[in-house]
Amino acid sequence: LVAVAVGAGWLYSLVITLTGGGDVFYEAATVLASFVLLGHWFEMRARGGANDAIRALLDLAPPKALVLRDGEPVEVPTADVAVGDLLLVRPGAKIAADGVVEEGESEVDESTVTGESLPVHKAPGAPVVGATVNANGTLRVRATRVGADTALAQIVKLVQEAQNSKAPGQRLADRAAFWLVFVALIGGALTLAVWLLATDRPFGAAMLFAITVVVITCPDALGLATPTAIMVGTGMGARRGVLFKNAVALETAASIRTVVMDKTGTLTKGEPEVTDVVTVPGADQGEALRLIAAVERQSEHPLAAAVVRHAEGRRVPRADARHFENVPGHGATAVVEGHRVAVGNRRLMEREGVDLGRLAARREELAATGRTVVIAAVDGRATALVGIADAARESSGEAVAELHALGVEVVMLTGDNEATARRIADQLGIDTVIAEVLPGDKAAEVAELQRGGRKVAMVGDGVNDAPALAQADLGIAIGAGTDVAIETADLVLMRSDPLDVPTALRIGRGTVRKMRQNLGWAIGYNAVALPIAAGVFEPATGLVLRPEIAALSMSGSSVIVAVNALALKRLRLPGSAAGADRSEEAAALPGR
Repeated sequence: LVAVAVGAGWLYSLVITLTGGGDVFYEAATVLASFVLLGHWFEMRARGGANDAIRALLDLAPPKALVLRDGEPVEVPTADVAVGDLLLVRPGAKIAADGVVEEGESEVDESTVTGESLPVHKAPGAPVVGATVNANGTLRVRATRVGADTALAQIVKLVQEAQNSKAPGQRLADRAAFWLVFVALIGGALTLAVWLLATDRPFGAAMLFAITVVVITCPDALGLATPTAIMVGTGMGARRGVLFKNAVALETAASIRTVVMDKTGTLTKGEPEVTDVVTVPGADQGEALRLIAAVERQSEHPLAAAVVRHAEGRRVPRADARHFENVPGHGATAVVEGHRVAVGNRRLMEREGVDLGRLAARREELAATGRTVVIAAVDGRATALVGIADAARESSGEAVAELHALGVEVVMLTGDNEATARRIADQLGIDTVIAEVLPGDKAAEVAELQRGGRKVAMVGDGVNDAPALAQADLGIAIGAGTDVAIETADLVLMRSDPLDVPTALRIGRGTVRKMRQNLGWAIGYNAVALPIAAGVFEPATGLVLRPEIAALSMSGSSVIVAVNALALKRLRLPGSAAGADRSEEAAALPGR
């Protein structure tokens, strides 16, 4: 349309010049082109800010790597590192490629890629991710994935694909922009004809109005309305470790009203943890725990490891166990500082002839809440109970609260028994519990929720979650989960942090809100500007627009759309210092 307007003005002026003179539009065409270029420069400056996330990700990769050749470190460009190379990673250096630690121990800061805030301990056999920072020790790492195959490169690719994909709202805007071109051309022709046939104005004045109509109706703002918002939204997500696979996922996240979460590994840590230590009246809890931990240190059972971790966390003094005996399926016994200590289940107590006495009722209470109860007897007398359960993640409660603040129902879907599931649900404030569900039935449960007319997101991390992820309107995979779950999902959370679920929904809602604002501005701008440009108000008020002003207005509209999209970066997300603006987000809910 700009080419039509500039070309028409210049050709008309050329004809007037060659045929004897008159009013010409050379200066109008020149200024028009200058303003359009200036507007595009401002627009591209603004849009460039939306690509900050991609640039920041690319800058994470170190330019050089130390490769061990014949036992000597040789510095080479990172691009020249090959699979199988042995990398020397010194303290404070970035790891150049994905690989496996072959020698050395250290703490590695993975926050740049995974978002995990705490350093992760690495020892021989542990995997490492390229672009992460080695903190204190020296590591020798065998490269397993380089170049475009690294985790960082895959993240960049995913973000780029999402930014370049089109949401349903953008397709509608593109169609509107396509038809707006015809509106502009037909409107320009009609404007020229009306001014020539219905008034006594000269052809030059009519041409000026027609050129202004064509220029001011350029659909630049309409074409920018959604892609700029999508670029900013996906970039914000990438910074937080929330990877939208495409723009459809971003738009779907805005309409989610129910979030279904798998329990084990998603809401919980997926490993046993001591929740209660109960002793008989008069017994010293610390001493009882010291004797129990002495026996459990000799065992390889996961529950035993949980007891030992708990004792060490409470800084209970160590004791040595002798004559250790493992009783498969029951527990273990040993002699600790002259005391015979038995640690295990009720059947072990029956074998040892131990009467639970006052602890029997307490044991039933703990078991009813879904805990596994370990009984400890010292010298033939029941002394303590240790309640063990899969503990909730530190951020799970906050994640549920954030989802409730968004007006989203939270459903726990698990194969565990009702008591265990209910305990976690009550602890976290979850609305609905669907327990004892077979892996193959999870997708059917999601479909049942969808039949209620609500948009459903499913969060999971395992192979058995893949069908449910595919069934849901929005499948969300925990990044630490299986490849099958990640491939099936529409959205990947790089950290195993449930708080990233409300983060994703807030980004989706914020992005869609900006898209609607931009579309409203672009459509409203054209609806108001078109009659002014055509000179409809000129006879009554003298209000007219020259082509140069129309060009400036058109470019300014595009810049406003781009800047409004960039304002999305100010969206406050869960876990941010300022907290989340919950009232604004709740008001953006569909139907509110």
